Amino acid sequence: MSNRWTVAIMLFLVGIGSVVFHILSPWWATPIASNWSYIDITIDITFWITGTVFVAIILFMGYCVFKYRYRADRRAVYEPENKKLEWWLTILTTLGVIGMLAPGLYVWNQFVEVPKGIAEVEVVGKQWAWTYRFPGKDGKFGKTEAKFINEDNTFGINPKDPAGKDDILVDDTELHLPLGKPYKFLLRSTDVLHDFYVPQFRAKMDMVPGTVTYFWLKTIRTGTFDVLCAELCGVGHHTMRGEVVVESPKAFEAWLKEQPTFAQSLKDARKRKDKKTESLAAQAKRNSGR
Repeated sequence: MSNRWTVAIMLFLVGIGSVVFHILSPWWATPIASNWSYIDITIDITFWITGTVFVAIILFMGYCVFKYRYRADRRAVYEPENKKLEWWLTILTTLGVIGMLAPGLYVWNQFVEVPKGIAEVEVVGKQWAWTYRFPGKDGKFGKTEAKFINEDNTFGINPKDPAGKDDILVDDTELHLPLGKPYKFLLRSTDVLHDFYVPQFRAKMDMVPGTVTYFWLKTIRTGTFDVLCAELCGVGHHTMRGEVVVESPKAFEAWLKEQPTFAQSLKDARKRKDKKTESLAAQAKRNSGR
């Protein structure tokens, strides 16, 4: 078999094999757990456009390798311009780009246009863990600043802001959400770039130090879903994991009541300090009596 046949057959197998692999592939997206099915549709549109072009080019290359193979009795025609071909390529490329960009822009507009009056939850990223904050009974978050961050106030809430006293703190990597209730996620980082990502939610957003980014979603099924950091944030990046538990509103309210407020956390921190001081004083007294 000549080289032209070998190359043409290999290109043909690559094109057909790509289609077969897609049909038989075990790697599919996880079942969606939020209202963002539009994102799946957008990805599918992009995949089919790029996949069709890829297969068409591969098969065309195989055709050209065989059809226009070298023959001693003919010579190539020099044709520096072909306006008809250029017009077709320009039109088809334009339609392809529009087909990929337009759905994405439509979804992005919905992604950042948060419905009015929905509940909020703050996600705080730090090397290498997630913590969360809900507003208290007043429905308002207390103001935060980096200068207030310490071992007793890891969220950096302003202790003098009355709106922050009843903020509910989840100093744990597990976040609970009620089924069917839309939430606006306020994303904040205390050190470097992070990215809050739950694959089943199809929602993700960079967390930039010094600013607050956001997105919103509504859960559509219960379950426990992994939280990942989708931004390389240091040597412990791979360990920055957590879980989101989507449950019934009643179970969520019961869990939320178990979480401490900011005022309670400060009170507990003072108790721990007082207890530690008493322990050190007692130890010093015992040592001095020896």
